[in-house]
Amino acid sequence: MDKTAPNTHPTARSDAQWREQLTPEQYAVCRCAGTERAFTGKYWDHKADGVYTCVACGTPLFLSEAKYDSGSGWPSYFEPVSPSAVTEHVDDGHGMRRVEVRCASCESHLGHVFPDGPPPTGLRYCINSAALDFHPVSEVGGG
Repeated sequence: MDKTAPNTHPTARSDAQWREQLTPEQYAVCRCAGTERAFTGKYWDHKADGVYTCVACGTPLFLSEAKYDSGSGWPSYFEPVSPSAVTEHVDDGHGMRRVEVRCASCESHLGHVFPDGPPPTGLRYCINSAALDFHPVSEVGGG
């Protein structure tokens, strides 16, 4: 995809185009910085090997090898697939300071990152299932 051509970059989509592409829950999470209820998303207890991608644009975000059970009720990872896959933004909403995580390619809200994760990073990327798609190893050439 030529990201310099008019209206081809994912963030160049109109609100109507995002609403057409995403389910109502995906839209609320990805485009309105919503949060799904804990223990309700399809990936919070998901254990298969593969790659988790952005539901809005398909960018690879997290590998199953970095996923762990944080007990939070949301999919949690100790690192993204690469440092450039996500961006971080200060979020002062809801009476607290947190660090919001967005897809670096399309700026979709993914969740938040907290400094209470396991080694090797000590980070917990707490991500909404509604912001993710999953591709098993067999689809991505690893098996």
